[in-house]
Amino acid sequence: MLREQDIYPPVKALLEKQGYTVKGEVGAADVVAIRGDEPPVIVELKLRFSLSLFHQAIARLAVSDLVYIAVPRPIGKTARRSLKDNLALCRRLGLGLITVRADGRAEVACDPGPFAPRKSKKRKTRLLREFDRLRGDPNAGGATRHGIVTGYRQDALRCAAYLAENGPTKGAGVARAAEVKQATRLMADNHYGWFERVSTGIYGLTDAGRDGLKHWAYSWE
Repeated sequence: MLREQDIYPPVKALLEKQGYTVKGEVGAADVVAIRGDEPPVIVELKLRFSLSLFHQAIARLAVSDLVYIAVPRPIGKTARRSLKDNLALCRRLGLGLITVRADGRAEVACDPGPFAPRKSKKRKTRLLREFDRLRGDPNAGGATRHGIVTGYRQDALRCAAYLAENGPTKGAGVARAAEVKQATRLMADNHYGWFERVSTGIYGLTDAGRDGLKHWAYSWE
């Protein structure tokens, strides 16, 4: 486990290898590095990612465009995900990121600079499809204790409501009456455990489905 004072020497060594003169605790900055007439490099050191760390680094952008944050390199699956997310945030904010490994080696994960994220047409299409699929605005008050209402759940609820009123029905009949094109597939997949196949092509409602209608009342209309 690295301490905050353990981060400085590897960061200093990394910058010195690139020809910088490095000093710690200069004014409000944790680390300042100078190379000729170039703008100063400023590094903020912390033991972990935090909002205050990003606040400090952003404040240093008023002095120089070359601002890095330096933290011990996190380990473990959850930590690696955190590193990936915070790396994306650094890039978005125009900050650099240095990580220090347990063996004392400092590595640059990204350099400061403007960031133009690539747009994902696939994600945009998926977002708009879900928007169109949702009926009304069921999540206006935020998530309930049972979770977020999705378009898929609304379709399942419409199928469940029809079965609750009309009893076991062929999938095609549910699709027409409930206005859910994929009703047969949805009930066959039975993602929520709300449906049961009574006979070939005919589905009924389980006790879990009846409970679902109580929990999610009026969220599909």
